[in-house]
Amino acid sequence: MMLFWLGLSMDAMAQNGELRGTITDKRTGESLFGATVFLINIEFGAATNSDGQYVLSEIPANTYNIRVSFIGYQTQIIYNVVIRSEGNIDMNVQLEQAEIGLNEVIVSVNPFTKLETTPLSIQDLNQQEIASYPGGNNDIAKVIQSFPGVSGSVAGFRNDVIIRGGAPNENVYYLDGIEIPTINHFSTQGSAGGPVGLLNISFFEGVTLSTSSFAASYDNVLSGVLVFDQRNGNSRKFVGNFRLGSSESALTFEGPLFKSDKSEANTSYIISIRRSYLQLLFQAIGLPFLPDYWDYQYKVTHQIDSNNELLFTGVGSIDNSSVNELDEFDAEQKAIQDQVPVLEQQSNTIGFRWRHRFNNNNGLMDFIVNQNSLYNKFSRYTDNVNEQGLYFQNDANELELKLRHQFKLFSGPWTYAFGYSVQHVSYENTTQDLVKDRNFITDLTFLRYGAHLQASAKGLKDRLQFSTGLRVDDNDFMRDGVGLFGQISPRISYSFKLDPSGQWKWNQSWGIYYKIPPYTILGFEGNMGFWVNREAKYIRSEHFVGGFEYVIDESSRISLEAFYKKYSNYPISVIDEVSLANKGGGFEVFGSELIQSNGLGRTQGVELLFQQKFSGKWYGITSFTWYKSEFSGSDLVYRPSLWDNQFLISALAGYKLRNNWELNSRYRYLGRAPFIPTNLDQTLKFYPAIIKDYSSIGQNRLNAYNQVDIRVDKKWSYASWSLDIFFEVQNILGNANPEEPSYGLARDETGEVVIPERLVQVNTSTSVNVLPSIGLVVNF
Repeated sequence: MMLFWLGLSMDAMAQNGELRGTITDKRTGESLFGATVFLINIEFGAATNSDGQYVLSEIPANTYNIRVSFIGYQTQIIYNVVIRSEGNIDMNVQLEQAEIGLNEVIVSVNPFTKLETTPLSIQDLNQQEIASYPGGNNDIAKVIQSFPGVSGSVAGFRNDVIIRGGAPNENVYYLDGIEIPTINHFSTQGSAGGPVGLLNISFFEGVTLSTSSFAASYDNVLSGVLVFDQRNGNSRKFVGNFRLGSSESALTFEGPLFKSDKSEANTSYIISIRRSYLQLLFQAIGLPFLPDYWDYQYKVTHQIDSNNELLFTGVGSIDNSSVNELDEFDAEQKAIQDQVPVLEQQSNTIGFRWRHRFNNNNGLMDFIVNQNSLYNKFSRYTDNVNEQGLYFQNDANELELKLRHQFKLFSGPWTYAFGYSVQHVSYENTTQDLVKDRNFITDLTFLRYGAHLQASAKGLKDRLQFSTGLRVDDNDFMRDGVGLFGQISPRISYSFKLDPSGQWKWNQSWGIYYKIPPYTILGFEGNMGFWVNREAKYIRSEHFVGGFEYVIDESSRISLEAFYKKYSNYPISVIDEVSLANKGGGFEVFGSELIQSNGLGRTQGVELLFQQKFSGKWYGITSFTWYKSEFSGSDLVYRPSLWDNQFLISALAGYKLRNNWELNSRYRYLGRAPFIPTNLDQTLKFYPAIIKDYSSIGQNRLNAYNQVDIRVDKKWSYASWSLDIFFEVQNILGNANPEEPSYGLARDETGEVVIPERLVQVNTSTSVNVLPSIGLVVNF
């Protein structure tokens, strides 16, 4: 109510805003002189200058759709552009040439992103769609779960991105073309998931997710490629924003460097730092574990001339967790206190890119060097509070130094892409494991290398889009007996407009993809004194995807896709006799064990999507997925994997009200996920270590889960700053979170262990979490 009255009293002071940007050729990057940029429905616009730049001033603070057009190019509409008095990022648009004559302005009937190499299984989000996502807490890993075929952890306690039934470690992530190993704090080493994201959405122009038909330039991917396009910092003046959320606060600055007396600098920067205060909240309410994290992100861009650009970017995190003494005894909280790991983790990525465009605009070159590092100290104690009685510790360092050199050439309707990569890997690990009687120190270094070639074209008056590619990868460590050409990855995709207007499309792709086993597998020694998994093989996945797309109008579409993924060479745990596709989704060290590379897997399903871009009042996306995910153990018998929810439903809707109020809601349904029960006899013997009974995998399932989140946003604009405030409630209907049975030692009312020792289930009450929160963003 206070927020409502505050809005009424301050709206009268609302100010106008400004929008700037650059319009370029999507293929060549050439600036387009004379392109028009119009705010739809208010007859307000501008044309670009000789540098392709435009300025729209004195725009009333509101949300707009913007039409960009140029002779001989397909017109593009940019949806859901929020204008404030401060905090407006540049809107840069790339237009695509039309095959029709240069004297015509062509209106594109399909506003939804398609890449030359990926005509299907691709989704995209802009910054505003990410920022206003209810229940997302500005976390991209949660936001993309609105897309078809994408699921996360049940009850949302982790950020595992599970795509079309594949394991969380089957995805790769790129920041401006620079690979980053993880997007989460407290990530699972050898996998990728964690409880909270580490990327700052203030940096993004957009995010694109591909779930198949991957470009040949991407290596080591089996399920998904998530590409983050960062914007450049403001090249004209110093600006920034402060964000306060439910679990952390963040400060972002940006501006020009070496500007002198010029109106715009050739060099700009953007930098942010974020700090959590979860540990303070958890301590105040008496929870047993205290997560504490920092993260940072930066980008510096220098435009040498119209053909050469330098980019320097990085992202990192500092994570620590400790265990808190309980104020009063609670059986479930005491079991968590006993069993939760103590974590110390640091991750860092530094990347440099030189992009050179050829003088005749017939191609470009990217030269990329980046370094990824991960330090992970993962410990378990019999006394976690005092960190006494160590029974497991993984003290590891991973370091990757990667060089990629790639080219694109344009010739008529064809685009040719080719390049190579070389990567130096260093992996050090000291492991003590009293439960499994393992103690080893490993120091592993080796080279990875690969090359790719891809050709793409359009024809038949833009009705046919076609791409084919080839990739090879190998390394000088693994002794799998196949060499460089054992990992040949061919792929082919096409999209055909079934009618001249392009409303109906048939899309289809096939490809073979490979992934090197995690370094935790390759560097594992056990008590042998040598690398016992050196004969491991690259994991292989073959994709078959096909489907229809119907573009209803210039802002909405329906698509239907079917997919089938066939896996081979999947690592199998020798001790547990289960596929490692069923691990890596918890707080653990994934893959540090003896394996065999003879596992099989298959996932198959159907995805239905309806998407409505912002139409002046509302926007939304609804998806339904049915799928099966099965992997074999050492007996080569297919069983449901832990990711086999079978049914996924997601619905997101946003409605724009007057005076810059906005209402958003999300519905999410996950079918019954399998879980692995606890081996009670072995767990009692080794408690507080929890030992799972993998022999019964696929026989037990959690209840289905559904959740409704709502969010209300209000924006104010003033002369030199703007304010966004949001209020949201997660799980507003109070639905119970499905949980597998968890166990702790039987204790009396004072918390003393009952003798003789025995295990009891501690989560006997239904867990219901309704989570209200409030946050704000100040742009200045």
